[in-house]
Amino acid sequence: MSNRIDYSKASPEAYKAFAAVHAALQNSDLAKSLIDLVYLRVSQINGCAYCIDLHSRDLLKQGMSVEALVLVPVWQEAPALFTPREQAALAWAESVSLVAQTGVPQADYDAVSAEFNDKELAELTYAIGLMNAYNRLGVAFRMVPNAAKA
Repeated sequence: MSNRIDYSKASPEAYKAFAAVHAALQNSDLAKSLIDLVYLRVSQINGCAYCIDLHSRDLLKQGMSVEALVLVPVWQEAPALFTPREQAALAWAESVSLVAQTGVPQADYDAVSAEFNDKELAELTYAIGLMNAYNRLGVAFRMVPNAAKA
């Protein structure tokens, strides 16, 4: 895997706009660990090695257990490792990321709305959308994961 172009340098104004959304989410009401968990799950769905590496490392630094980290792709089979709020966020991340397949049904919305207020749900959905966009850039331009550089 190799870089194609550095999209942040090729189009710095657009990159700054993405970075502004990222910064707003870091200052949101959502816990950083929850945002990073959602970023990881979305990146796994999209197959973005760079982002999987980055967000896995972030979650480990924040204290997530290795056991929970390796079971994120199958979180439904390990519910004891994830809080109800994390489970709702993961389910919403999957439904929204796979929108062409799921249509984001009312049942998914009702479930996530039981755990998040309107502001939090909007912020969570922005985070999901942002990571889906970053994943598309990372995969399209073959961002090299730090682990592969070592």
